[in-house]
Amino acid sequence: MHIVYPAVVSALLFSVGVYGVLARRNTILVLMSVELMLNAVNLNLVAFDVWLGDRLHSGQVLTLFIIVIAAAEVGLGLAIVLALFRNRRTVDIDHLRALAEPAYQGESGDDPSETGWGATGLTGQAGSEDEPAADSGAGINGPAGPGEGRADSGEQGADGAADGSGRGDGRHVRRGGRQ
Repeated sequence: MHIVYPAVVSALLFSVGVYGVLARRNTILVLMSVELMLNAVNLNLVAFDVWLGDRLHSGQVLTLFIIVIAAAEVGLGLAIVLALFRNRRTVDIDHLRALAEPAYQGESGDDPSETGWGATGLTGQAGSEDEPAADSGAGINGPAGPGEGRADSGEQGADGAADGSGRGDGRHVRRGGRQ
């Protein structure tokens, strides 16, 4: 058999794989297209190994290594896709381009800044009136000590201080710009 036939089939497989990677929006289809490209390379390696008559069969050995790496890539890729689907509820690549986590919305659709959850997680505020703030420095059960229950520059009490005084109720302190 002439070397042109497997080379043409390999080029067609690789072209279909490149098209799939560039045009598809579904992550699983993109992974399948990468597999097509790897199989096109494997076909070329085996065809040229047979055509050149290599006594060590290095093309076929390299093909076995590529198959092992492709199997590991599929396992890891599908694990990542499943984790993304659990968090984002989509496998569309256009929706997965943003690296930030989606903002937390409470059960009643509360504003994330009021519940203490933002794009980076818990911001150090209490999630409810019964729960104290984690590391907020606010005095809850007694009089405020030095630096407790007061807002310094860049800080504002969560339940008031719209007048610029920086004093809230002493339970929640929202720090602006530093943690």
